[in-house]
Amino acid sequence: MMASFCLMKAVALAVIAWPQFACAVYCDHVLIDEGKSCEYPDPKKQKTDVPNPMVVPRFSGIATFLKLPMATEGTKYDIAVLGIPFDGGASYRAGTRFGPGGVRQASKKLRASGYQPGSRLHPFQDITVVDVGDAAVTPFNIVSAMDQATDFVMNVTKDKGPAGLPQRAVMIGGDHLVPIATLRALQRSSQPSGVCLIHFDAHMDTSDDFFGEKYTHGTPFRRAHDEGLLRPGCSISIGLRGGLSGVSDWSEHRRLGFDIVTSDDLTDLGFTEVVRRIRQRVANQPTYVTVDIDVLDPAFAPGTGTLDPGGLSSRELLRLLRGLVGLNVVGGDVVEVSPPYDHMEITQLTAAYVALDLISLLSSAITSSDRHSEL
Repeated sequence: MMASFCLMKAVALAVIAWPQFACAVYCDHVLIDEGKSCEYPDPKKQKTDVPNPMVVPRFSGIATFLKLPMATEGTKYDIAVLGIPFDGGASYRAGTRFGPGGVRQASKKLRASGYQPGSRLHPFQDITVVDVGDAAVTPFNIVSAMDQATDFVMNVTKDKGPAGLPQRAVMIGGDHLVPIATLRALQRSSQPSGVCLIHFDAHMDTSDDFFGEKYTHGTPFRRAHDEGLLRPGCSISIGLRGGLSGVSDWSEHRRLGFDIVTSDDLTDLGFTEVVRRIRQRVANQPTYVTVDIDVLDPAFAPGTGTLDPGGLSSRELLRLLRGLVGLNVVGGDVVEVSPPYDHMEITQLTAAYVALDLISLLSSAITSSDRHSEL
């Protein structure tokens, strides 16, 4: 009953700020403080075995993402964490081919074994999550690499998980071309009509070509539009800033189906209004969340390829992501993390938190039975 009530509120968009519309099947710190009735989850029945950092030191062990179980032949899972280590589409700094490994290494620091207070969720309680490793993609041919990456994602999301729904993926890139593989896989497996896109980025990534090349990290969502991977009129870009090729770029981006929220808009409008716009834009439709880490100001994410000052803080990005709980999220990624340019792992660490929040969004969508017909 509590879950259904939460979903009805989220769909109706009656109240927008995340801390206000959040609900939980299990106890969270707000419900406990308010003395409301709730169910405490049983740690012994948690579906995903994430090591307790008070028992297993975080700096030890093999660096899967969050030290999640590594999938082997026959492993049953609902959500797969995977990497696409490709940066052949980069137009400036490269190095994002090392992103999946760097984000996994940084994720050792996260305390992710149970309750996540930021999202007020227990993402691993009822959902099985594993690390399936990286796609083996050629570094020498863009088109071939994206075909290989698509086949890899298709293979790891081809079945239904223990929860009875299609397996989902959280992808770590790689440059921002690589979501073309996860979007293709979604369309070919479970989303024939495509998905809505929630796009966090400093740049539009809807150029037609770079130096005559159609598939680059600046063109993925033009190609996604052309390939029919996106539903019409329900996508939104958040955090845009920096220079344009021309004033028509804005109208062209909108023509391709995107609403626009600049980083200045976030300052002027505030979290409540921006979250409302995002939720209203995608409504209850199947939605994919893509996070280019350069949406952050370089002070918070120096380890990336195309930096633009004036971006979001890491707190702002995480707050916006946590405002998406309850949406019909069917996949997500964090991309453009370049460890060779990072300092003290701060970009990789933030990307690890982003990926954890994406897992939480998927877990919430999977366990919300009212949405199963839309998944």
